[in-house]
This record gives sequence, C-alpha cells and structure tokens, in this order.
Amino acid sequence: MDEDNCTVVTEFILVGFTYRYELQIILFLVFLLIYIITVTGNIGIIAVVRSDSHLHTPMYFFLSNLSFLDLCYSSVITPNMLASFLSHQKTISYVGCFTQLYFYAVCSTAECYLLAMMAYDRYAAIRNPLLYTVIMSQRLCILLVVISYLAGFLNATIHTASGLKVLFGDSNVVDHFFCDGPPLMKLACSDTSLNQILTFAFVGFNEVTTTSIVLISYFCIFYTIFRIRSNKGRHKAFSTCTSHLTAVGLFYGTLLFMYLRPSSSYSMEEDKIVAVFYTVVIPLMNPLIYSLRNKDVKDALRRAVERCYLLP
Repeated sequence: MDEDNCTVVTEFILVGFTYRYELQIILFLVFLLIYIITVTGNIGIIAVVRSDSHLHTPMYFFLSNLSFLDLCYSSVITPNMLASFLSHQKTISYVGCFTQLYFYAVCSTAECYLLAMMAYDRYAAIRNPLLYTVIMSQRLCILLVVISYLAGFLNATIHTASGLKVLFGDSNVVDHFFCDGPPLMKLACSDTSLNQILTFAFVGFNEVTTTSIVLISYFCIFYTIFRIRSNKGRHKAFSTCTSHLTAVGLFYGTLLFMYLRPSSSYSMEEDKIVAVFYTVVIPLMNPLIYSLRNKDVKDALRRAVERCYLLP
C-alpha cells in the first residue's frame, strides 16, 4: 500500500443505516425505546439481586455481573447511534472512535468469558447440588469474574493499540453505525496484515477457549441429567440452565458468524444487521430471558413490588 497518500484523520463519519430523514426518525424512536427497556431491565436485575437475600448465590452473582456488562455494552454503542439519527454530520472524533472500539471490545470479550464461567457454575450446581455453595465459594466466584474482566481489558488493549498504528487514507467515511474493527480497517492506506492476524488469533482464541468451556460443561451437565432416574428430577435439573443456554446460543452464535468468516465473504449491510442484534438486541433480551424464565427472579420481583406497596 502507498503510505504517501495517507492523511491525518481527526474524525470519522459514521454512515449508519440510511440517509432518509423519515426513516432515521423512526429508527431513533425504535432504538430509544429498546435502550430505555435495556437500561431499566438490567438495572432492575442488578437491584433485585443485591436487595433480595434469596438471590445471594453464585448463580445470581454472575447474573448481576452479566447485567452490568450488558448495560455497559449497550451504553457504549446506543447513545452515540441515537445522537447520529438526529444529526446531519454524523461525525465522531478520532479519539472518540477508538475509545468506543476499546470499550466495545472490553465488554464483548468479558461477556464471552463470563458466559463460560456461568456454564461451569451450572455444571457445579447440577453435578453436586449439596456441595454447590462450597465448590462455588465467594472467593472463586470473584476470581472468575475478575478473570473475565481482565481478559476483556487485555484483548481490547491489544486490538486498540494495533489499530492506532494504522494510517488512514483520504476517506474517513465508516460504513457502519459504530466504530468496529473490520469497517475501520477498510479505510486504511497502510498495511493491516498484522491487525488481521491479531483479530483472527485473539478472537479465535477467545471463542475457542470460552466455547470449549461451555461445550464441556454442558456435555457434563447433560450426562448428569440423563443419569437422573425420575422425569421430574431431570426436568428440574434442566430448567436451571435453560436461561443460560438460551443466552449463550444467542451471543456466541452472532459473534462466531461476525468475526470468524473469511474476509472475502464480508457484506457490510449484512454485518450491520448482525451487529444490531448483538450490540442492541441481546442486551435487551438477557434480562427478559432471566426474568421471564426464572422462578426465583420472578418471586424476587414480586417481593420487591410488595415491599414498595407496603411502604408508607
């Protein structure tokens, strides 16, 4: 690539979804409603878990951290996207773009690892229910959450640092609704082979590692469940992990589709749809999945509502 044609980029223009003003207003209202529900749902989960002593268990400790990550995940992307719907220029500064990329990478990677830790937690609960709280001690739970966050910060630091070394050409128009790695690298006028190698290597490592933990944990879970003699016992054991299994399928499926495809098969319009799903829709769905399909959370919400009515 000819680096002589590279220029100093101070800002990027995010194309978003459409230039039609009437459609932008509709999309603004739709995504604003989704964001409000997402923030309310995830803050609600965190508040209920912290306030209800019945939920002071390892499973709900992980769930409250998942809600915190979903809240951060959505807040890194959605507010700027909402502002761009009402703006004619749709610009984001160079620093702002890479800051968004950094925290997006932190949240997405940490959520991958946290979902894997939650799979191990479900295995421990089903395999040894009487020793569950002993195996999943508070110290171990905190350690697993810390590992998840550290993995997120490490991955984000490496990717962002390598991205900051890339030189950009005359065009600063990003064909996306937020600053993601692949659309940014399309604007580069310097060699991006190192970035592609790092992306494939680290995303591949993170996905293979966390997916392996999930698959091994669920293999052991299903093996344990099938050894239970009573149908009622099997149903009860399986019901404790259906919410997590649903969340895992949604999150990992979209990320694998997004990042582990050959570069020749990339379609930006297709990628935008997939990106909306895992940056906006999944943070909305996780609290719904865990509240609507989880008896303990529904009971805790009912007790919280009853306490509010009993207050003078």
